[in-house]
Amino acid sequence: MPEMSCPKLGIFGGTFNPPHMAHLLAAEGVRDHLKLDKILFVPASIPPHKTREGVIPARHRLEMVRLAIEGNPAFELSDIELRRKGTSYTIDTILELKQEHPDAKVHFILGIDLLIDFDKWKEPDRILAECDLVAMNRPGFDLAVVDKELLARIQLVNVPSVDISSTNIRRRVKSGRSIRYLVPASVEGYIVRNSIYL
Repeated sequence: MPEMSCPKLGIFGGTFNPPHMAHLLAAEGVRDHLKLDKILFVPASIPPHKTREGVIPARHRLEMVRLAIEGNPAFELSDIELRRKGTSYTIDTILELKQEHPDAKVHFILGIDLLIDFDKWKEPDRILAECDLVAMNRPGFDLAVVDKELLARIQLVNVPSVDISSTNIRRRVKSGRSIRYLVPASVEGYIVRNSIYL
């Protein structure tokens, strides 16, 4: 009998305030490049590197992610950080998801710009020991500013470069401008129906 390969699981965390097309393109790019079986989208409860200001209630972000990933069988929503409450630390999420998916090979997906302060994260060495770290390119980002030893321990993946940001989307909503094609139509409808970001 041939040995069964373990499923390859991606973890894609973020505030998702709101989730947009660049998130989806990036996640699909990583999934395709690494041949991942599944990517879990994990909205953060209280991201340690962001202030609470401007972050809408978790229930809205959770529902918008659910709407955004509908139709892609490889994408799945996890409310693990929202159930845990408190500050969201990557290592805690990784360990908990590894318990939920004991047979999976775990890949943690992040933007390469976040690696600049990776040494300040909670238990960075343990993160590297517990999963494969996958860094996505960012337009105009200089790799030289990332620690060379850290770069040697991660996988770099080039994903489609689309200049869309949640901050800009929130500003556009507030000023009454269109966000069509910046977010999925279902997310746009949810924002309008619930008067979010006004």
